[in-house]
Amino acid sequence: MPTAPLPVRDGLNPTRLRLPGGGAWPTVLAYLLDRFPADADRLREKVAAGEVVTGTGDRVTPDTTYRAHSFVYLYRDPPVEPRVPFEIEILHRDDDLLVVDKPHFLSSTPRGRHVVESALVRLRRDLGLPDLTPAHRLDRVTAGVLVFTLRPEVRRAYQELFADRRVRKEYEAIAPFAPALDLPRTVRSRIVKPAGELRCVEVPGEPNAETRIELIENRGTLARYRLLPHTGKMHQLRVHLNALGIPIVGDNFYPTLYDVAPDDYSNPLQLLARAVSFTDPLSGRPRTFTSLRRLSLPT
Repeated sequence: MPTAPLPVRDGLNPTRLRLPGGGAWPTVLAYLLDRFPADADRLREKVAAGEVVTGTGDRVTPDTTYRAHSFVYLYRDPPVEPRVPFEIEILHRDDDLLVVDKPHFLSSTPRGRHVVESALVRLRRDLGLPDLTPAHRLDRVTAGVLVFTLRPEVRRAYQELFADRRVRKEYEAIAPFAPALDLPRTVRSRIVKPAGELRCVEVPGEPNAETRIELIENRGTLARYRLLPHTGKMHQLRVHLNALGIPIVGDNFYPTLYDVAPDDYSNPLQLLARAVSFTDPLSGRPRTFTSLRRLSLPT
């Protein structure tokens, strides 16, 4: 991805648009007005203010000629979002890394209707860190350890660490206690997400997801489990526990999909990214970061 010619603003990257071929737009502005008619007035204001530039950083004016397959960058107006009423705790900061304890209900990065209210945007804005970039991600409904890089020069080394499965991840979950379930065990299956579906499913075929599951403690009908994923498929831990007949408490996807109001924080998914451990790709030192949050069994 080429470097954007506009800086991060209010924690958000500028939007990059690739101008398509086959059109008959005389100018860049004509194309933008055609593509985003509801934003016509704001687009004219942005062009007048110099907030729309070409891929080379040249200011787009009302007369800038349309060039197919070139790029345009501009700031989109962020949506108005209610604040997620939970704070991000900082676990560690050095010259290269920022490690935080993400709360439930806060997206790791801008996605869908959760843009401003994401950990990335909050931290960039509140700490004045425009180059902050996630080394990996957690689901919005999962709490726990989340690692960011602070400098572009080190970004690739840490992102590849996670992508290449050289990070030991430990999760905890609260789920029903199943006395007959033989634990610890390693679950392997093939998980896919059908096109157009919200949920993932297990299908026959070569396994692409692997999780070790251990029992930590139980109290009555519920138990606390340690989950050690070897892979990182979407919803992997939720799918594997559900397949064992012990769906995670607070899961509105598995086994049954049901709606939860965006501002309903009463029943968080009882899944916590407890710790990450790895050999630092720059220093060669072992590093472990552990969440201060706790999942508690009812007394």
